[in-house]
Amino acid sequence: MAKIDVTFRSTGIPLAGHLHLPGTPATGPRPAIVVGHPGTGVKEQAAGLYARQLAERGFVALAYDAAYQGESGGEPRGLEDPAQRVEDLKAAVSFLTGRGEVDPDRIGVLGICASGGYALSATAGDRRVKAVATVSAVDVARQFRLGADGAQDPAVFVGMLDAAADARTVEARGEEPPVLTLFPDTVEKAYALGGEHGAEGFEYYRTERGRHPRSAGFLTWSSIDRMAAFDAFAPIPLIGRRPLLMIVGTRAVTSWMSIEAFQRATGPKEIFWIDGASHVDLYDKEKYVDPAVEKIAGFFGENLNR
Repeated sequence: MAKIDVTFRSTGIPLAGHLHLPGTPATGPRPAIVVGHPGTGVKEQAAGLYARQLAERGFVALAYDAAYQGESGGEPRGLEDPAQRVEDLKAAVSFLTGRGEVDPDRIGVLGICASGGYALSATAGDRRVKAVATVSAVDVARQFRLGADGAQDPAVFVGMLDAAADARTVEARGEEPPVLTLFPDTVEKAYALGGEHGAEGFEYYRTERGRHPRSAGFLTWSSIDRMAAFDAFAPIPLIGRRPLLMIVGTRAVTSWMSIEAFQRATGPKEIFWIDGASHVDLYDKEKYVDPAVEKIAGFFGENLNR
């Protein structure tokens, strides 16, 4: 198997990617899968793990850094722009259509966490995507507005919008705006703020388990008001008859979002539950990732080889 450093553009912004190629010979162009990373993640983390394992199963797989993040271009750093994230996925599809190793009529998309929501939106609007799968899918806007468990006091997000407005005013004065720090200093503080889900996020992103120097621990405050009006799930009916697979852990506090998205889908669809897995467990823990990858590979194998 080979991993190639690649670059391509999304609305003029250069994106950095890793193209994972199978090590076995092929008689012609192969099916390919775009793999989108979780919010604040980078291509070397969960997205890269899934891309590599899918390449081992015969797919060309592209993991890349979103605009404004990782090794990709764009200013300000740490911006999470939902509309741009959707465009990044479409740009990745465009990139794959120009690769000789890829059959342009057999391209799928896999989105993990925040990219799960973005993948659904991108697939809805891009008919080149023939099948879509998600792992621990969230609509990042719902998560910020309603909380990971859907039970957040609405006043919390209103306060965040106030902070976002203040940051825009600071920037307009020519000053350096503050940023939204995503993780506190310790796992104990993370648990106090976000319960088990918050603690697991800290353990993945801020410890040796999954930490990467280019994985940002912050967002620009201007990300927040961009999220306010975004809805990753609204266009799901436009996916139509293209197949959908959603991988969800039985312990994931975010599972309600996958269920909501699933209910909106009108075509062939399946939710596959990974027993005992939390939202973050599906990023890297072998006992949960292995069955997820097997299911995803079977799904794309069936639906991209028609």
